[in-house]
Amino acid sequence: MLNLTRLLALSRKELIQLRRDSRSMILAFLLPVVLVILFGYAITWDVSAIPAAVVDQDNTSRSRELIDAFRSSGYFEFVEHLDRTADLDARIDRGDIWLGVVIPPGFAADLEAGRGVAIQGIIDGSDANTATIVSGYANAVTQSYSARIHLEGRTFQPPVRLESRVWYNEELTSRNMIVPGLVAVIMMIIAAMLTSLTIAREWERGTMEQLASTPVRRTEVVLGKLLPYVAIGLIDVVLVSFIGVFLFGVPFRGSAALLMALSLAFIIGSLGFGIFISAVARSQLLATQMAMITTFLPAFLLSGFMYSISVMPPVLQSVTYLVPARYFLVVTRGIFLKGVGVEVLAVQGLLMMAFAVAGLTAATLVFRKEIAS
Repeated sequence: MLNLTRLLALSRKELIQLRRDSRSMILAFLLPVVLVILFGYAITWDVSAIPAAVVDQDNTSRSRELIDAFRSSGYFEFVEHLDRTADLDARIDRGDIWLGVVIPPGFAADLEAGRGVAIQGIIDGSDANTATIVSGYANAVTQSYSARIHLEGRTFQPPVRLESRVWYNEELTSRNMIVPGLVAVIMMIIAAMLTSLTIAREWERGTMEQLASTPVRRTEVVLGKLLPYVAIGLIDVVLVSFIGVFLFGVPFRGSAALLMALSLAFIIGSLGFGIFISAVARSQLLATQMAMITTFLPAFLLSGFMYSISVMPPVLQSVTYLVPARYFLVVTRGIFLKGVGVEVLAVQGLLMMAFAVAGLTAATLVFRKEIAS
């Protein structure tokens, strides 16, 4: 049975050590702020002001209308009007433009005669994702222009018309998706790194033998060291969430209480995992390196934060089920953007509770082995 007096005494001791360690204080409160601001501004999949050049071989009012259609879409910025198609190659090679538009001679005449016209779009494909987006924007502009020309002077409406409505992220900005995901990624990293130093610090300072000789139980040692960091973790969740909402303008539509409750389970699991690393490593430097490798890379690459899990190879898709940030990512995005409740996030909540139990159990078992050695 746990002794509350011993537990609180260990927590107070850990809190005093933490307060005296400026590196841990910076890691606890400054690093989450720096990471969310840095990643929030740096990571984006939005493409705008696409540099483009045009070779207008028709030079008529119709061809200029098409160029204006590209420009007024808000996605393209024509930086040059060239005379020859061959001149596009050097601009694309240097990275001056991402798109070259070639309007053939006879463009206006073919339109007036009702004949189909093919314009050429040359896209820099060295960045496949950007090239796909640029191609989609260019196709949308030309299709819209084509439909307008087809209906010009006619009163009937097209037989089928799509009217789309976007839910949850109406502006289709990647920041609204990235910032809630950062809450999951950053908390996984920070929580594990903070506690990865705790037991390793005891070994390096020579105080582990004193701690092992006391009558405190192994579970009391683990929980006593963990409690101060639980409070810090919850403060960090609030801090990062406030930055996301008030600095980046990300909507928060769900329950703050539900976010904190599910964050608690995730933080406890991450902290327990950090103590497990600390007990195994015995060195603060090694523990920090292990925490970075085992938390940052999986949380960043295999949680669905950067890349959709559905497009990963089947083997990696199976591995993602072992990444706790995958489930917390669903929680943060669901609460921030969709406002969903526990009825939708129940499975993720149970899995994170299981992660918390597993983290604490692993930390206690490994710490028990170290004391016995």
